[in-house]
Amino acid sequence: MTHIVSLVSNPERPAVAAALLEEVASALPSPGAPRWLADGIAVDIPFAPPPDLDLPSFTEVLRGILGGAAVDLNIVAAAGRRKHLFVADMDSTMIGQECIDELADLVGLRTQVAAITERAMRGEIAFEPALRERVALLKGLPATVVDTLLAERISLTPGGRTAVQTMRRNDAHTMLVSGGFTLFTGQISARIGFHSHQANVLEVDDDTLRGTVAEPILGREAKLAALIEARGQLGLAAADTLAVGDGANDLAMLGEAGLGVAFHAKPAVAAAADARIRHGDLTALLYLQGYRADEFVS
Repeated sequence: MTHIVSLVSNPERPAVAAALLEEVASALPSPGAPRWLADGIAVDIPFAPPPDLDLPSFTEVLRGILGGAAVDLNIVAAAGRRKHLFVADMDSTMIGQECIDELADLVGLRTQVAAITERAMRGEIAFEPALRERVALLKGLPATVVDTLLAERISLTPGGRTAVQTMRRNDAHTMLVSGGFTLFTGQISARIGFHSHQANVLEVDDDTLRGTVAEPILGREAKLAALIEARGQLGLAAADTLAVGDGANDLAMLGEAGLGVAFHAKPAVAAAADARIRHGDLTALLYLQGYRADEFVS
C-alpha cells in the first residue's frame, strides 16, 4: 500500500461516518483495511494506485463523493509521513486574525487596510508594496498597542499548540515564519512553543510606530528561503518537511515542502497545495502525518 486517503473532520463536529468511509473505500483501487486515528474524526484508508493514475484528479473525484459532508479528504504517500521540519505561517493560520488589520482598526482604517490585505493574500497584488502601503497608515500608533491587541483580540487557532508540541515531542524542528511583525511573532511563538520565529520589523521611534517596515521585507521568497535554509542546517531531505499557510505569499514554501498544506486558504492557494484543510483545526496536520489522537501532546 503506497498511498493513504486521509479523511479528517473538525474535532468539535465529528463527521467521518462509517457509511461515508465505506463509500470512499469502495471507489479505491486495491484498498486496505481502514485505520481509525480518532473515532468519528479521522481515519486512514491505505490503497495501491496504479502507476498511471493521476492522483490530483483522482483526489477531486473522491472529494465529490463526500457531497456536503464537513470532511477534508487528501491523498498522501504512505512512506515518510512523519515530518522532521515544520514551517508555519502566522496570520489566519496559527492565529485567527490578521495582525495588521487589527492594528488598522485602532486608527479607524480597518476596512481600507483589510481590503488591501485580502487582495495581497489572494495574489492579486504584490505582497511587499502592499505591506509598505498598509504600514504607512499606522504611523503614530504607540507600540504598546501590540500588547493590548495580543491580550484582547488575538486568538490562537485551535489545535495549533497541540500540533507543534506533538511534533516537537517526536523530534521535529518547528518554525513560525510570517509576513507579519516580530512584535507579534515573538509572543505568539512563545505561547505555541515554536523553536524559532522570523517576521518583519516595524520601525519604532520613542515607542511610536514610524509607519515604516525594515527592509528587506520578509515575503514569499524569504519564506521559501527560510524553509530551505533550515532544511539544510538540519540535514533533511525535502520529503521530511511540512509547511502550512493560507495566502499567496505562502505558495513558494508550500510548493517546496514535502507536504504543503493550505489551511482554510484562499482559492488559488488551496488549488496549488499538496493538501488542503477546510473543515478541520490544526490537529489535522497531525492526522495527515498518521498520528493517532492518543499520541497528541496537549
